[in-house]
Formats: sequence, structure tokens, C-alpha cells
Amino acid sequence: MNDKAHFKIFQKLFLACFVLFLAGCVTHEPEVRTVRVEVPVLVPCKTQDVTVPSWASAGLKKADSLEVKVRALLAERRQRIGYERELLAAVVVCM
Repeated sequence: MNDKAHFKIFQKLFLACFVLFLAGCVTHEPEVRTVRVEVPVLVPCKTQDVTVPSWASAGLKKADSLEVKVRALLAERRQRIGYERELLAAVVVCM
């Protein structure tokens, strides 16, 4: 056999395999299905704004006595602790 005969046989085999391959694809219908995918989505947190208190030491004057200054600073410390708790509560609500 010469090369042309081998080429024609190869060509016919290739064509037959290709036709069988296409026939296999035609008979198989694609499967249609619905898939539910759960993805976390960022949602803006809606809380009331935490207002900054008027600090007790804001009204202090240089001429005020040491006792008045210390009492104002102690009151401001309590204000700060309360303010921080309100901020923390606002953050916890959004988690």
C-alpha cells in the first residue's frame, strides 16, 4: 500500500469517529438545574448616632480651685466610661 491509500483510510476512520462523536453529543440533552448559592452580603448598619456628651471639664477656668478641677475630672471620667459603653453597644448591634 502506498501513502495515498493509508491517507484515505485514515481520513475515512477520522471522519467516521468525528461523526460518531457528534452523534453522541446530539443525543445527550444538557441537564438544566437550579442551584441556590448563599453569599454573605454587606448590609449597612442602622443605629442611632451616639452623641458626644458635653464634658464636665470643658467649663473649667484657670482660676478654679483644685477641688473643683478634680471633681470635674472625676465626673468627666464617668462620662467617658458611659460614652464608651454607648459606642460599644452601637457596634455590638451591628455584628
